[in-house]
Amino acid sequence: MPRPANPQVRERLLTAGLTLFHTQGFNAVGLKEITDTAGVPKGSFYSYYSSKNAFAAAVLARYWTDIVRTHSPILSDASLSSVARVTRFFEALTQDHAEQGFARGCLIGNLALELSAEHEEAQRELADIMTRWADLVAPCLREARSQGVLAKTPEERELASMVIEAWEGAAMRGRIEHSRVPYDRFLRVSLPRLIGTA
Repeated sequence: MPRPANPQVRERLLTAGLTLFHTQGFNAVGLKEITDTAGVPKGSFYSYYSSKNAFAAAVLARYWTDIVRTHSPILSDASLSSVARVTRFFEALTQDHAEQGFARGCLIGNLALELSAEHEEAQRELADIMTRWADLVAPCLREARSQGVLAKTPEERELASMVIEAWEGAAMRGRIEHSRVPYDRFLRVSLPRLIGTA
């Protein structure tokens, strides 16, 4: 009879995957490195994940869950205007990247560039995260539009997607240059122009 899954082992694997995928990428990391970093036997990996692809999807889900838990309260902070909430949210993400010396970028964007069509499960998770991200930001934009701050087009979810795409571009360049300059340019120029406050 198989042993029941151990939540602590699963947590150690996810923590190891987050660190290794974010610092080295998906393709450069093997299962042995993941299990060694997690401090679990290599053979135990398949008791928790059917493949490295399934594991990448779980790592991405954890990464996104951490962002939502840490930063989504900003987007519902009634003490701030709707536009200020969006700005503060991306400022908080920038601070996360600053704490890593702007060397890692965004794991979502990194893996989106690295994973191929054969990694269907992880790619599906990436697509779902992008949808959920737009859904998270869109209510603030909808509120700003109702207050006459935003123009009528594009629709709020589409605008939220455009903002996120611009952010991911800034994170990618910031990672290349190990610099906050692209992030600051996003916050100072791109974001205000996208949401009509420039």
